[in-house]
Parts: sequence; C-alpha cells; structure tokens
Amino acid sequence: QVQLVESGGGLVQPGGSLRLSCAASGFTFSSYTMNWYRQAPGKEREMVGGITSSGRTTMYADSVKGRFTISRDNAKDTVYLQMNSLKVEDTAVYYCNVHLEYRDYWGQGTQVTVSS
Repeated sequence: QVQLVESGGGLVQPGGSLRLSCAASGFTFSSYTMNWYRQAPGKEREMVGGITSSGRTTMYADSVKGRFTISRDNAKDTVYLQMNSLKVEDTAVYYCNVHLEYRDYWGQGTQVTVSS
C-alpha cells in the first residue's frame, strides 16, 4: 500500500535551516508529482510547493519562495524540503503528499517549530 514517511522536523531558531525528507513506497515514485503541505495551529492546511516527476519543475507558495527548495531522488524514492531563513510563522506540521488514482495520500507529518 502507499506509504509516505516524513522525517527531519524539529526546533530551530529564526533564521535557521532544516531539511525534511519524505520516503515513499507502494507506488511508482518516479512517475508522480510530489507535494509538501503544512498546517499551523488553528489554520487550514496549505500547500508549500511541489515537484514534477522528473524533478525538472518546481513550484512554491509565495510565502516560501526564495527560502524553501524542493528536490527529489528517484533512485531513493525520496522527496526533500530544504528550508532556509526560517521564520516563526513557518511553524507547522509539514506533510508529504501524492495524488494518484483519484485520491490524495498523506504522511503522518513532522513538526517544525521556529522559536527563539
């Protein structure tokens, strides 16, 4: 079955960096666009960005553009979210997502807390 497992979250100071990973299994990873979402306390889940199956095209929410970078390693069935210049407002649970066969699949999420 489809599984997405995020890792790499934690506590970081404003201005710091973190790299999240999402290990995928149960589907042909290299054939699908992968996405990152986040959900802050009391807010709706929002899309952070995505990367096409080949990795050639990425897209980002305006709020993270220039600070976050999404990449993937199709040999390892893993997608990454490099987060730089983190802000307090980036605090959220971050989720990996794939849309296939007419439904969305989600990981369990990883907590990112940006605080001094």
